[in-house]
Formats: sequence, structure tokens, C-alpha cells
Amino acid sequence: QVQLVESGGGLVQAGASLRLSCAASGRTFSSYAMGWFRQAPGKEREFVATICWSSTYSYYTDSVKGRFTISRANAKSTVYLQMNSLKPEDAAVYYCAAGPALGTAPKAFTSWGQGTQVTVSA
Repeated sequence: QVQLVESGGGLVQAGASLRLSCAASGRTFSSYAMGWFRQAPGKEREFVATICWSSTYSYYTDSVKGRFTISRANAKSTVYLQMNSLKPEDAAVYYCAAGPALGTAPKAFTSWGQGTQVTVSA
């Protein structure tokens, strides 16, 4: 298992940008596919983005395409989520996750961080 710690959340106005980071420790980071999920109050955890171990493939949920970018730096054991043009509906706790392969369902990922809060004011 790999241990994950997210950072970079905060309170921003609509239209602003944030970059989330997720630092990994433990087993070899570069062997994992990584994902970002989010969960708003009263809602289920939803998929945001995922990236394979080599960064060759990445996928996004439709609502963030063109605004969010997932990337990773294997040498730093870190995955990022650059979020631009934030909207109030993007507000949620954002979680990073690690798993053996690309996936969009939470069950595809075996390790999770504790989450970081993103709040977007209108």
C-alpha cells in the first residue's frame, strides 16, 4: 500500500485557479495509476480524473474537461490536479487515490488520502 497526503485546497472565488498536490510514500509510486475524486456534502464520491503510471493516458469526467489537468511527477512521488475556471459546483472535498490500473470507480483504487477541502464562492 502507498500512503497519500493531499494539499493545496482552499477558498477561492469563481473563475479562480487552484493546484492540488498529492504526495505519496511507501511502495513504488511509479507503479500505480492515480486518480482524483471529490465528494460534496450529501453526495456520493465522484470521479474527477485519472492518469496512468507513465502519464501516457489520462481521463476526465465531462464536467471538468478543458478546465482541470491531472499530471504526475514520478521522481517526486507526487500527482497534481490543476483546476482552472473554478465554479461553485466544483466545491467538495478532493481525494487522491492510487490503484493498480486506470479506473473511474472508487473500488478500482486501493489507497486513499484524507482529502483536502475546496470551496468556491460565487
